[in-house]
Amino acid sequence: MTLRRSGGILSVIVLIWLVIGLVAAVQRDYFKDSDANCATAGTIALTIVAGPLNYAGVNPKVEDCDVRIPEPSE
Repeated sequence: MTLRRSGGILSVIVLIWLVIGLVAAVQRDYFKDSDANCATAGTIALTIVAGPLNYAGVNPKVEDCDVRIPEPSE
């Protein structure tokens, strides 16, 4: 198996993984909620990245997006 062919197979596997995660997010009705905030977007992204793990009991959630950005020193 050449390197080029294995890269193509890997791309297909990653694409299928992400599509399964997207299906899980749709099944959990994450796109029907009108609250657009950081926690909702994070939960949707984690669900999609988790892919098939969603069906193995993984239920990723982002509860808080309180991001503190450091201030520059003077």
